[in-house]
Amino acid sequence: MNKENKSKLEALLEKLAKERGLEIYNLNILTNQNPMVIEIIIRKTNGDDISLDDCALFNTPVSNEIEKLNLLNCSYVLEISSQGVSDELTSERDFKTFKGFPVNVELNQKNSKIKFLNGLLYEKSNDYLAINIKGRIKKIPFNEVLKISLCALKD
Repeated sequence: MNKENKSKLEALLEKLAKERGLEIYNLNILTNQNPMVIEIIIRKTNGDDISLDDCALFNTPVSNEIEKLNLLNCSYVLEISSQGVSDELTSERDFKTFKGFPVNVELNQKNSKIKFLNGLLYEKSNDYLAINIKGRIKKIPFNEVLKISLCALKD
């Protein structure tokens, strides 16, 4: 697939996604496969979860438009999927859903030797993150937190 056709495909996908309240999260074109594989990862612009039906409903117009515009001159497999579930907690919904779950907190403390903390997610406010470490609640200012991820609890 040449650059011009790839650019046309990307523009087409963005247009079709926008019309359906979606956005293209990632696009992979695997030309080393036979037939070529086009992997499209979508997400909803409003932040809702992607269902299997959403993927199926996006597949048909994408296939039809690719064929109509004659963008590809070879056989291909079209795969539409969601971005899946991430271990990283980012949204308010994540913090409510996973309250009480084991988390790994990566810290940005310049003058401390501690870079990671493990514990149970206890509370998240606008100013701090609280985790339960062996029965003690530790409040960490958000300006010191780089990343919060689900994990297996370590002793």
